[in-house]
Amino acid sequence: MVASGPQQTKSREGVILALNVAIEAMNLAKDVSSIPPAKAVFGSVSFVLTMIRVSFLLARVDRLRAEMDPGLDDKPGGLRRTRAGLR
Repeated sequence: MVASGPQQTKSREGVILALNVAIEAMNLAKDVSSIPPAKAVFGSVSFVLTMIRVSFLLARVDRLRAEMDPGLDDKPGGLRRTRAGLR
């Protein structure tokens, strides 16, 4: 069963919260570590988690934009219906 409405929003917020916590933990581990290879690994993991968070947020924006304008197709510049069909 797929969550919808408030449950889905709460789930998305939970994902963002978990990513934020993981990023902060990696940054803290990088700062307190005295071993250069460990610093590099923690920094890299933090960077990857940040990219995942940004991708997740961009996907949400795209989904919201598609919901706001149902005439737009998923492809750039594409329409699902003709302009006459949208009137």
